[in-house]
Amino acid sequence: MADTNTTDALFTQMAAEAGMPTTEAEMQQAWAQCNVEAGSPFSNSSEFSPFWRLMSAIATKPSQWLLTLLVKHALPNVFLKYAAGAWLDVFAWGVDVTRKGAVSALGSLTFSRNPGTAGAVVIPAGTVVESPAINGTTYRLTTLAAAVIPDKQDSALVAVQAEATGAAYNLGPGYYSILPKPVSGVASVTNADGWLAVEGADEESDEALRLRSRNQFAAVGQYHHDAAYRAMIAAFAGIRVDYIFFEKDAPRGPGTANAHIMTESGVPPQELVEAINTFIQTSGNHGHGDDLRCMAITTTPVDLRVTVYPPVGMDAARAETLRLGVENRVRCAFRENTDFTLTRVLPLTRFSFSTLSQELHAQLPDLRSVEFTRPAAAGEAVENEFVWVDIVPARALPVLASLEVVLGAGQ
Repeated sequence: MADTNTTDALFTQMAAEAGMPTTEAEMQQAWAQCNVEAGSPFSNSSEFSPFWRLMSAIATKPSQWLLTLLVKHALPNVFLKYAAGAWLDVFAWGVDVTRKGAVSALGSLTFSRNPGTAGAVVIPAGTVVESPAINGTTYRLTTLAAAVIPDKQDSALVAVQAEATGAAYNLGPGYYSILPKPVSGVASVTNADGWLAVEGADEESDEALRLRSRNQFAAVGQYHHDAAYRAMIAAFAGIRVDYIFFEKDAPRGPGTANAHIMTESGVPPQELVEAINTFIQTSGNHGHGDDLRCMAITTTPVDLRVTVYPPVGMDAARAETLRLGVENRVRCAFRENTDFTLTRVLPLTRFSFSTLSQELHAQLPDLRSVEFTRPAAAGEAVENEFVWVDIVPARALPVLASLEVVLGAGQ
């Protein structure tokens, strides 16, 4: 959505071009002219006249209200580019699109038994598992039913659901690791890579709904081109129009194409991909002779080491808080949480470490300096660790294979 100051100027200019006075001085001048043209017997129009000031204010103030209503609400919401909220819902309804609702995350956590214990370990229904606090928020999952770690088995997968809806619960591997109430016989719990079966999703944002609605204008003919397939795929929860990447050079032979799909948290659950493929292929929602296959976005693993330099003399507790703040924000940039506003990795888009550094400094005033190092990737000129090397992915999503965040010493 455009900047508010820009849109205000645009629609104020539109009102002015239609002949509407847009400043208090112009309005008062217009009332004075109306007074003259009406042949009013009142001639004391001095700005020091209490009567004229009252009459002018009675006319000017409601006109300013009306102008504000036009510029900030009525006129912007006439256009899809600027419409928001309920106005955008009406626009979307007009092109047969409905805002997607919020969804609770569903998945499985790995519960591991205490070494040396024998017999079955029972994990009660309703067992709560927490994440560490991230930006002041703790996320919780609850087991859906009682589960058992069988005798002589080290671990078991247990179905869980987020305590509330939203994409914020789609945390990366290892975040869900705290049992606030210990379970007898359980040593640890964690969410492994690919733990999600259904990704949590927020109510569709205005930006995402606007993109889907705009896509409908291209898809209106329902020929099976990009826009038509985008419309079908983006109707599923958690998928945006701009998170679909087509591969159209006959990857599996003549007449074939692939759609690589990502979600806000990165790689979509396989169950979601299979549901989309069933909808398009098995349910017949494809063009004659088309063979479109949806698949989760390919990933590019990144091994990253981050060195955090706190102010000289900072005590150990505050330095550790700073280190954790940097770690959680770096994980956010790689789509492992959604608690911060940062530039995030995308396929076909350069990820700039200098931009990330600027954003970290803006959000963490105590951060004196930060360095990023990673091993050279295949084909890169240098085969050792080096600093400030951007990630330039192809049709693939950069993901953290390993992340080490340490405190630096010295000046």
